[in-house]
Amino acid sequence: MLPIKINNAKFFVKKNISILEACKYVGITIPRFCYHETLSVAGNCRMCLVEVENNPKPISSCTRPVEKNMSIFVDTPLVKKARENVLETLLLNHPLDCPICDQGGECDLQDQTKSFGGDYSRFFFNKRGVEDKNCGPLIKTIMTRCIHCTRCVRFGTEIAGVDFFGTLNRGTSTEIGSYSPKFFTSEISGNVIDLCPVGALTAKPYAFKARPWELKVNESIDITDSTGSNIYINFKETEILRVLPKHNSEINESLISDKTRFSYDSIKTQRLHKLFQKTLMSFEKSNWPTILEKLNRLLVQNSATPILFLINEELDVESITILNFLQNTYPNSIKVKVIDKSNHISQNSFISWTTNKLVDIKNNIKYCFLFSSNLRLESAILNAKIRTKSISETFEVFSFGQTFKSNFPLKFVNLNLNTILKFLEGKSTFATFLLRAPFPLVLLGATLTKRIPKHVNLSTLFKKINPTTLILDIKSSANTEFFSLLNIQALNSMDFNPDTPIVALNLEDNITLRKVLSTTKNVIWFNTHGSQIAKKSTILVPVLTAFETENLYMNFEQRPQKTLKTLNGIGDSRDIKTILHAMYFEKIHSKPYVSSFSFLAELINNPEKFKEIANKLSNSNTLASKYTTSLTLVSLYPVKSLYENFYQTNIFTKNSKVMSECAQNLRKTNFNFKNDVV
Repeated sequence: MLPIKINNAKFFVKKNISILEACKYVGITIPRFCYHETLSVAGNCRMCLVEVENNPKPISSCTRPVEKNMSIFVDTPLVKKARENVLETLLLNHPLDCPICDQGGECDLQDQTKSFGGDYSRFFFNKRGVEDKNCGPLIKTIMTRCIHCTRCVRFGTEIAGVDFFGTLNRGTSTEIGSYSPKFFTSEISGNVIDLCPVGALTAKPYAFKARPWELKVNESIDITDSTGSNIYINFKETEILRVLPKHNSEINESLISDKTRFSYDSIKTQRLHKLFQKTLMSFEKSNWPTILEKLNRLLVQNSATPILFLINEELDVESITILNFLQNTYPNSIKVKVIDKSNHISQNSFISWTTNKLVDIKNNIKYCFLFSSNLRLESAILNAKIRTKSISETFEVFSFGQTFKSNFPLKFVNLNLNTILKFLEGKSTFATFLLRAPFPLVLLGATLTKRIPKHVNLSTLFKKINPTTLILDIKSSANTEFFSLLNIQALNSMDFNPDTPIVALNLEDNITLRKVLSTTKNVIWFNTHGSQIAKKSTILVPVLTAFETENLYMNFEQRPQKTLKTLNGIGDSRDIKTILHAMYFEKIHSKPYVSSFSFLAELINNPEKFKEIANKLSNSNTLASKYTTSLTLVSLYPVKSLYENFYQTNIFTKNSKVMSECAQNLRKTNFNFKNDVV
């Protein structure tokens, strides 16, 4: 610790930090534009000037490190006059369009001009104009407002891995733009909107919708992938207007993906509003008493044929717990199956919650082994963390599987599934390399866990090779990890026949589902959105989205989190767990019903316990699972990523107009030379 003085008050601060950071740690705020905690230091806005004893001129506090017995002054007349002159310079060419700017009311330039600026300007020439840039369907640009802080330039180069923005020209002709006309092809490009301190970069879907003081704020989590990013939802009356990141140092820090930020418009696109039941010619509207009576007759009283509940891994914890309880209690009348081909034996169930978390990536890890996963598409936030570590430290990443375009250096090892299994048995050169690596990081893609044999426990195999391995099993959906813990099985052809009533819970319309439902007579469609296959159903039941109800989910590091209700439901839509309680009230309450989500709710209300408590859901029998044998030769083809289109991965994002436009632009856009390196 170093002794320093700030405004003649003595403090002890850490070594190797800047004056700005030292002032921040002791509670003194220094204005800034170019400085940001997650980016490198540029020192070009000069707003953070301070006075240091024995220095003839003010110095920038973001670039000057602290020294022993340094005496710093942050509010002297010299400093105040310097800040006033800096702001006068920044406002020379800045347009006076605050009344129509989407940044108005939460603009750093407005706030600092009010606090530190003067009341007049000595500039009487015409202001300079700059041509706006086309960044795609997400980011709106008005480059005349730009103050050249270069935050967007550094974000693209250091975090997003796309050199889209750059500084062009010199002197009074300086401007921020792209070197060639193209789109900002990054999965986290929307974060430059939060970084921009003025209104140069704003959200295009949010343009001219509302003022920040008109918006209400609610907290929630992202369920478009298995990361569980924390978010703020800004809404006005009955409409969500934007989604912003909530800082969580253990998960997403201050980043969210574009899919999280802009897919909220799907709430009002192709939504099911009313209850429908099929007649001879078409569908007619119905009401809840009639539908519940018909569901009771078809599903509850009909004991001759077992009821098949088809679900996906985006179903919330409480709903799947209810269905699992009904299946275990009444196995002859109720079956619950997942529509995809996932291996639902938990790969991480024996690992304590005190290790194998996202925050462990910051530890002293030198090697990363990536199996069958394109992180850019499956977990954009985790990909940003890996990229930041790879360009700032000595960190090597090996990817096993089919090649893909990456935004950080990768060494590809094109292996098929059989060779990967031999690698896990220790029969490979890379297995020796993994054995010798200290605290290696292993990232398992969703494709690998879907195609691996059911009796193979990947985590056990990696721990057998190297007990210090840190394992992150990247899941395909928001609640896949909880499905694995409950051991929900996948659907097979023996589970149903044409007379089996099928309840489709929030399923995506795809080829697999169409094959399953093509020969079925009675289909009850529970969903937030309509689709072509829904027309073949006998009953259509609208359900709530994650923005309209409070639900519990578990991300891929087994961290329980919940969404909070932001909007009221549309029309006759109800929550799935509420409908299940209404349908099977007597069966649920006739026997002791012990819910596993009550323990998870306790962790949510007391998040500090997540760092200390052991995994109560663990199953020690998984340690005794069999390993690979000669019978596991299942594929000669290389394993590849689960997704090819980042913007449309589930039913919610596929019904978003903004995400559809992004997917169209992505197909038209050629990647620049950095992204073409494989």
